Amino acid sequence: MRKLITMSFCAALVTCIAGASARAEEVKAGDLVISQAWTRATPNGAKIGTGYFTIENKGTTADKLVGVSGEVSDKIEVHEMSMNNGVMKMRPVDGGLTIEPGKTVKLAPSGYHLMIMDLKSPLKQGGKVPVTLEFEKAGKVAVTLDVQGIGAQGPSDGDGMKMPPGMKM
Repeated sequence: MRKLITMSFCAALVTCIAGASARAEEVKAGDLVISQAWTRATPNGAKIGTGYFTIENKGTTADKLVGVSGEVSDKIEVHEMSMNNGVMKMRPVDGGLTIEPGKTVKLAPSGYHLMIMDLKSPLKQGGKVPVTLEFEKAGKVAVTLDVQGIGAQGPSDGDGMKMPPGMKM
């Protein structure tokens, strides 16, 4: 029994390490650093996907995300989700998403996010989705979204980082 637990622990640890090394890398563009780029897998037939990442502005002037494109879809927009009097609302961000100097903007579930419309094919867990972000100052920046599991809540939550039931570190 002890050997089985030790082997299970080792297998879980290897899975965690492998998952960590497979995470998206930082992309630098001018004063901006884009990191933690990910998306969720979609069921067959789904026509809409989402995308998430973090943008840090290490400069002294603001920049603005003004467009997004990719082969995965003909239409990708930056959207904002918010709660207003108990009602969840989602809308496109008009005029672009500003990243103030010295600040970080996180695109995450229930907040700012990419809305990938009219998907050409399903997003499959473990896959990669290349997109091009267009900034006012930094220009066009290629970023790859790592496809996590359907219910993932973050970039390392793609079902590869979970411990087996009953297992604790």
